[in-house]
Amino acid sequence: MTRGPATPLPPPKERRRLRETAALTQAQLGTRVGVAPGTVRAWESGRTTPRGRKREAYAKLLATLAGEDPAGRATRTPEEEPDSGPVREAEPETTPETHAQPQPQPGPEAKPRPERAPEPQPRPDPQPLALTPAQAFDALYEFGAPALVRQTFLLTGRREQARESVERAFQAAWEHWPEVARDRDPVGWVRATAYEYALSPWQRFRPRHRHPEPPPADPGDRTLLNTLLRLPPRHRRTLVLYDGVGLDLPETAAETEASTPAAANRLLHAREAVADRLPALADPQVLHRRLAELASNERLRTTLPPTVRTVGERRNRFWTRAAIAFTVALIGTTTLTLRTAPTHYEPPVSPGKAVRGVPPRVVQGALSDEELELRRKLRDQMQDGPERLSPSLE
Repeated sequence: MTRGPATPLPPPKERRRLRETAALTQAQLGTRVGVAPGTVRAWESGRTTPRGRKREAYAKLLATLAGEDPAGRATRTPEEEPDSGPVREAEPETTPETHAQPQPQPGPEAKPRPERAPEPQPRPDPQPLALTPAQAFDALYEFGAPALVRQTFLLTGRREQARESVERAFQAAWEHWPEVARDRDPVGWVRATAYEYALSPWQRFRPRHRHPEPPPADPGDRTLLNTLLRLPPRHRRTLVLYDGVGLDLPETAAETEASTPAAANRLLHAREAVADRLPALADPQVLHRRLAELASNERLRTTLPPTVRTVGERRNRFWTRAAIAFTVALIGTTTLTLRTAPTHYEPPVSPGKAVRGVPPRVVQGALSDEELELRRKLRDQMQDGPERLSPSLE
């Protein structure tokens, strides 16, 4: 007994492109196929290959996303496509409408008609799916921004801060768009940036924190939100990612920059703290449903994608010009200092002091007769003292 050929699959890059084109996350695609998100990530990276029924289900789903017939792809081979003309001619023999009609004789008339030759179409042309960077960013924003605002609200309890954090994260994503576009999980990249901005310690020094926001209208939602806000930021973030977003433990640990055991301990402590105050939420499934309801009951708005891109570009231009102006000012100051600074050491001049008790300087005048006589005697007479030794020739 021979084993049949495996169901053909597109290359790993094509698998990922089809999933992203359909706006599906790895978790959503894994749910349809019946595997974990990590398995989908391994299939799209080429590390592993699906087998058996998982392979058939995965191939069928990819073919559906590509807009093709999965049965036709699995049964038709490239060698059979050129002979599709004679096969189509044999089909009218089995239809009742053609029993009375004469069958065409083999010859030049029996060749496939030229208008039916290009009927078997290859894979859809990816040209209509090609998006500009702005269009791809807008699609990512419209797909992930509403959910991210609701999730960030669970972390902060402030509606405006949640919206601003998500917008800042998407602006950072637009600034690093080539990196984000090639990332395996662009929504995860934006989510991590939004959470870091929302939980930043300097947020408490902003003027808006002086005025408390109105709590949720439902008493149960208000109690749950207060319980979440009492948790430490790291425990709160781990709880929202695992029980709110639905990430697995390794992905939660990676996004919170912690080890898997540390993330598990934070999750257990957070669940215990919530269960102590709200015993009805001890079940993780009930907690997940309540977190989704709390985030969905709030009216949270999002800005249009072009506005987010425009504001981000304007802010980047402002800081770029400010950096250029500061650099030019620094260069000018340094040049002026080098041109005006002394090239050698000059000792400082001591401050002048007034001297008292010294007679004023008198201008010397003509000598008197006595002074002239004294000068003549000094020049003519020898002064007493040892004679000077002078060298002499012998």
